[in-house]
Amino acid sequence: MNKIIFAPLIVLLSLLLISPLAVKGQTNDSTLVLDELIQKVLVQNPELQSSFQGWEASKTRISQQEALPDPTLGLNLMNLPVNSFALDQEPMTGKQISLMQPFPFPGKLGLKGDIARSESDITLHQYQELKNQLIKKTKQAYYDLYYIDQALATVAGNQELLREFVEIAETRYGVGKGIQQDVLRAQVALSKMIDRELKLRQQREAMQAQINTLINQPADAPLGRALASEPKPEEYELSSLIQQADSTSPMLSAWKTAVKQSGQQVDLAQKDRYPDFAVGLAYTQRNELQNGMAGYDFVSAMFNVKIPLFYNKKQDKKVQETRIRQSSVEYRYRNVANSVEQMLQQSLTNLEKHRRLVDLYKTGIIPQAEESLESSMAGYQNDKVDFLSLLDSELTLFEFRLDYHRFVADYHKAVAELEALTGTDL
Repeated sequence: MNKIIFAPLIVLLSLLLISPLAVKGQTNDSTLVLDELIQKVLVQNPELQSSFQGWEASKTRISQQEALPDPTLGLNLMNLPVNSFALDQEPMTGKQISLMQPFPFPGKLGLKGDIARSESDITLHQYQELKNQLIKKTKQAYYDLYYIDQALATVAGNQELLREFVEIAETRYGVGKGIQQDVLRAQVALSKMIDRELKLRQQREAMQAQINTLINQPADAPLGRALASEPKPEEYELSSLIQQADSTSPMLSAWKTAVKQSGQQVDLAQKDRYPDFAVGLAYTQRNELQNGMAGYDFVSAMFNVKIPLFYNKKQDKKVQETRIRQSSVEYRYRNVANSVEQMLQQSLTNLEKHRRLVDLYKTGIIPQAEESLESSMAGYQNDKVDFLSLLDSELTLFEFRLDYHRFVADYHKAVAELEALTGTDL
C-alpha cells in the first residue's frame, strides 16, 4: 500500500532534483535578454537623453566665451545750440556716427574658452557616468528579476510536492497509519507556500515596473523571464581595478577635469589684474554755416582703458577666492577617489563571497539536502521517520535552493557594481 502511495511522489521528487527549474507557474515563457534591455535603456531612457542634450548645449558655450565683446555703434548730435536747435548755426555742431570695440586683455578670451571647454568635458563625463549608473541599475534590477523568477519556479515545484504530501498524509491517516496532525502540518506548509507565491508575484510586478521605467515603457508592460549564467572562476585584483578606475571611470574623470578647470579659473582671475581696453572710430558730419562758412567733417579715434584702481579689494580677492576653491575641489576629488577605492574593495569582497557561496551550495549543501530528503522519504515510507522530519527536510531544501539563486543574483550584481565603478565592461 505504501509503495502505491509513494510512487507518484518519488517520480515528482526525482524531476525536481534533476531540474529544479522545470516546473509550472512561470510568469512568462519568453526570455528577457539583458543586452537587448540595456540597449533599450541607452536609447529610450529620458533621463539619459536629457543629460545628452545638456552636453550638446554645453559645447555651444565654448565659442561664445572665446568671442570678442559686441561692438558699440553710436549716433550722436554734437554741440547743438539750445536757443535754435539749428545744425548750421555754430561751427562745432555736427552729426556723429561712432563705432567702439572692447578688447579684453590678451589671454583672457582663451582662458574663458578653456574654462567653457572644461565645463563641457565635465558635462560629457557626467553623461557617461549616468550611462554607467543606468546600466548598473538595469543589470541589478534584471538579476533581482532573475531571482524572483527562479523563486517562483521553485515555489511552484514545492507546491506540487506539498500537495503530494497532503494527499499522502490524508491517505495514511485514512488507513490508520498516520495522524491528523501530519495532515494539518502539510496543509499549513502548503498554505504558506501559496502565500509566498503571492508575495513573490507582487515583488515581480514591482520589479517589472522599475525596469519598464528605465526603458520608458508603461509600468505594467509584460517582461519575459530573466536568466543568469553561473559565476565564473575569475580573480580580480584590487590594485588593477583601482588603476582601471583611475583611467576609465567617468566620475573620476569629471573630478580631474574639475581640478583642471579650477586652475584655469585661477589663471583667469590673475589676468583680471590687467586692464581691458577699447578702441573706436567716429565720423562727424557738419553742415555749411548760416554765415557762409564751410563746415568741414571730422574724423576721431578713441582709446579707452579700464583702470583696476581698487585691485586690492576686487581682483586680488578674486584670486584668493579662486585659489581657495581650487584647493576645495582638489580635496573633494581626493575624497571621491578614496570612496571609489573603498567601494571597489567592498564590491570585490562581496563578489568573492557570493562566488564561493554559489559553489558551496551547488556542490555541497544542496546535494546533501537532496540526499537528506530522499533519506527522509525512504524512512517515512518505512515508518522510521516521522512526518515532521520529512516536512522539515523538504522545506530546508526549498530554502537552500532560494539561497542559491539569491547568491547567483548577488554575484552578478556585484560584478555590475565593479563595472560601474571602473567604467568598463569586465
